[in-house]
Amino acid sequence: MMDETEGSVLSGIPMQALALNLTRSTIRMQHSQTWSIDKSNRVHDLVICLSGRGIYEVEGKTVEMEPGSAMLLPADMRFVGRSASVEPYTGIAQHFTLDLFGRLDLIAQMDLALSVKFARWDMLEKVVRHFRDTAPPYSTSLQQHHVFMFLLIEYIEQAFIGWREQSVGTVANPDQLSLAIMVAASQIAADPLNEAITAQVLAAAPYNPDYFKREFRKRVGWTMDKFQEFKRMERAMGLLAGGCTVKRAAALSGYADAYYFSRMFKRYIGISPQGYREAERRNREGAFPRGEEDGQVAYPLPRG
Repeated sequence: MMDETEGSVLSGIPMQALALNLTRSTIRMQHSQTWSIDKSNRVHDLVICLSGRGIYEVEGKTVEMEPGSAMLLPADMRFVGRSASVEPYTGIAQHFTLDLFGRLDLIAQMDLALSVKFARWDMLEKVVRHFRDTAPPYSTSLQQHHVFMFLLIEYIEQAFIGWREQSVGTVANPDQLSLAIMVAASQIAADPLNEAITAQVLAAAPYNPDYFKREFRKRVGWTMDKFQEFKRMERAMGLLAGGCTVKRAAALSGYADAYYFSRMFKRYIGISPQGYREAERRNREGAFPRGEEDGQVAYPLPRG
């Protein structure tokens, strides 16, 4: 089974670079048939429906909310909404900001669908209900921040259309360069089997190619080509851990030659594919190496 984090939109962005701020207490929606609203917010607003139906008009688009639906209203966007069911229209609405390096609005850097129907609603419904039931009435909590980040990432993963192009006037900003590198890393990580991905990413970056490649290596720790190779190996790790043979994992990771794949795997991960399979099997059975009983081995292994 493949790791569900593979291909994540935000996979190239380090956790410490993001700052989530819940700007007010959670709105625990409990709307009757007569409810309506016409407003805009100075910050972003994520709305998730738990029961009933709501209808919104947002910039000429009609959004119908039903259980499992989520809608992200960007800051300063006017919306008109009303209840559209006999039963109460319930859910959550959370106002927030999500900043990169404390200065860049990350949501503003992405093109996102206005609304989605959560694909994993059978699991997420329990999370949303817990978030709603435990929300303090006049404040926010540490737990809320973590749970909301999880819900927001789930939304972004489904709603993501693409990264917005940077204007020529902003490329001199060092924060914009960092964002461009993180976007490039995320795009490579999402499509490591595409032979042309590094060339495509490089062509799309609004920087001199040689300069961008140098900065990418400086900040990511790999050249773009080697980063792509490493992401292929991460894919192979998931396949091997899920029970694939070495030959099958090689083919699914873009390598026709299993012997060459094995050499590359050992170079990047520090252990042979077969050795990795065996180590994963022992770990599942609780047989950790001596001195590492408290957790799994961290890959890639340090070079001695």
